[in-house]
Amino acid sequence: MTDPDSNDKSRIAHPPQSAELLAIVQTLANELHPGDSARQVSLTSALDRELGFDSLTRVELILRIERSFNITLPQSLLNDAETPADLLRSLRAAAPASGSVFRAARQQPQPEGTAETPAHLSTLTEVLDWHLTNHPQRTHIFLYDQDGAVNEISYSDLYRQARRVAAGLQALGVGKGDRVALMLPTSADYLCCFFGTLFTGAVPLPIYPPVRMAQLEDHLHRHAAILRNAETMLLITVPEAKTVSRLLQAQVETIQRIVTPVDLTAGDGDFTPMPVNAEDTAFLQYTSGSTGQPKGVILSHADLLANIRAMGQAIQASSKDIFVSWLPLYHDMGLIGAWLGSLFYAIPLVLMSPLAFLSRPQRWLWAIHEHRGTVSAAPNFAYELCLNKIREEDIAGLDLGSWRLAFNGAEPVSARTLARFSQKYSSYGFRNESMTPVYGLAEAAVGLAFPPLHRGPRIDRVKRSELLTSGNALPAGPDEPDTVEMVACGQPLPGYQIRVVDERGRELPERREGEIEFNGPSATRGYYKNPDATRNLFDGSWLCTGDRGYIGGGEVYLTSRSKEMIIRGGRNIYPYEAEEAAGSIDGIRKGCVAMFGTIDPVSATEKLILVAESREFPPGSATDLRKRVIARVTDLLGMPPDEVIIAPPHSVLKTSSGKIRRNAMRLRYEQGELDQPPGAVWRQLLRLALGSIKPGLKRLQRRLLEYGYALYAKTI
Repeated sequence: MTDPDSNDKSRIAHPPQSAELLAIVQTLANELHPGDSARQVSLTSALDRELGFDSLTRVELILRIERSFNITLPQSLLNDAETPADLLRSLRAAAPASGSVFRAARQQPQPEGTAETPAHLSTLTEVLDWHLTNHPQRTHIFLYDQDGAVNEISYSDLYRQARRVAAGLQALGVGKGDRVALMLPTSADYLCCFFGTLFTGAVPLPIYPPVRMAQLEDHLHRHAAILRNAETMLLITVPEAKTVSRLLQAQVETIQRIVTPVDLTAGDGDFTPMPVNAEDTAFLQYTSGSTGQPKGVILSHADLLANIRAMGQAIQASSKDIFVSWLPLYHDMGLIGAWLGSLFYAIPLVLMSPLAFLSRPQRWLWAIHEHRGTVSAAPNFAYELCLNKIREEDIAGLDLGSWRLAFNGAEPVSARTLARFSQKYSSYGFRNESMTPVYGLAEAAVGLAFPPLHRGPRIDRVKRSELLTSGNALPAGPDEPDTVEMVACGQPLPGYQIRVVDERGRELPERREGEIEFNGPSATRGYYKNPDATRNLFDGSWLCTGDRGYIGGGEVYLTSRSKEMIIRGGRNIYPYEAEEAAGSIDGIRKGCVAMFGTIDPVSATEKLILVAESREFPPGSATDLRKRVIARVTDLLGMPPDEVIIAPPHSVLKTSSGKIRRNAMRLRYEQGELDQPPGAVWRQLLRLALGSIKPGLKRLQRRLLEYGYALYAKTI
């Protein structure tokens, strides 16, 4: 049998197992590219570049393979597999399917409540100390690994291991105010390293580890900019990433060491407690960067606790709740909303990795069932996955009756998704009034507006043309055409204020669209080492959100990002709606469309550009796709885009949370780079290595000059 690694396609023999696998991949490819009979799949076909399989297609592929062969594949395969040969190797080593890790018979009893966390606690470290004193063995986190096994972490466990991390950090010279980057997946290591950093008085900087090697270059370049801005001293990461991370270290002069959690806990020394105050920076939360360069939001301990208390008051949080989360811990919704909020209120947190959810979305729902989860949060796409990727047999016996708050936020909320999810899962005990669209942003810590408890979604049908041309959100009649459904995202949290202003900063009345501003007890003091962005953030005592929307009935409705709004022909055009319309065209990758404006140097007017990824590579029917995109967008907006670019898969840049980086796409367009797909991984690594030489030589030159070898340094 020929090794599946062989590059000689003509000589590969396909035994029944590999032939069946290729048939599955071929069938899925044919479904994605109907009419393209010439697209033949081989063991060496690139899943991304040749077959156009995105993350959701990979989910479907893994599910089909598992069901066909009655096996369970590792969830890491969802990201790691590059070709069918990789799938074949995992298939041969896979264990027989053992069924779902969640079953109705395994429901856990409701946890007992405990004493209320005192209001006088002023720092995160004080909160953990209080739990350690009052109930050290109480379960803080139920942590699921990739095999479905659960590791229970008590407050005592977290404290003890965090002390060991702190001792290791201090041994390396980390002290109060130093910035320590955490590039770790969801794990006990992440939790302990976060608090270990706080114990030293240093400032944690959460950043996300690379997911796809094909996007390695952009990933590392973005991290380099973040780490340089933060003047990061030390990077904590997983062993597998250390080699890649050294390329990044070479471009960030302030980084002194790259270590793993094992490195930090190998010693037996203890740490010297450092005083931590309420106004000290608790961590730097870098904004996702979908509308520009990432900016480090400064959040103090006081900011975090103020926002956590306000959210807790709004939802009547208590230690009898159970929070279930798969959200990444480098994102504010997962870090603050799920973990730190649960920590403050002594709420047991059921935690799994994002990959565990993406590979089998039913795991999220079964975790809510098993642990009798009362609170959980996710972006809109997660609810869509639960609608489209879960079979009835996968959730037989599921009970969601305990789920009192299903937060939906962090990306545009779809009224259709809300209705479909409530309808489908009502037979599993889910109540429509549990669905809770919310609004927040990093500059407020995380939460800013929540709707009234147990009311359910409020949908506002408004006249589309009036909203686009005059900014008036006029209610539409039940049978009126040309309408748009807007989802209410709630009222300001207790202690917060929200207003809508025009371009001159004048407050607008209800149902007039403008820029959303806020103030409140957790409003950031600004962006780290970025005075220009900080100046632009403030409008007197108000903070500019960068979002546009209107107030209706005291609740906020979002329309778009200010910096992404395109003004053409006197009309305001919002990219998201047109992107969604183009993404619904057969042959275009849904969620992989970017619309942005750019100034025409000849006419000095704003041009409307739309980039849509084709499911085909190369896009053989690009002309036909372009015509259909133009027609669909013209029908929606009443005007055609100036240019439509049909691009190969993975051309549209996104943030860590999946948001389209429209400003970055505009820059790529203006630099003529949109017709150049990402290079091979080896080429990206080579460019990164070459890019690191110049800063490395500068450092070497300074050191040589210090020792008096000026002549030698000059020749480098």
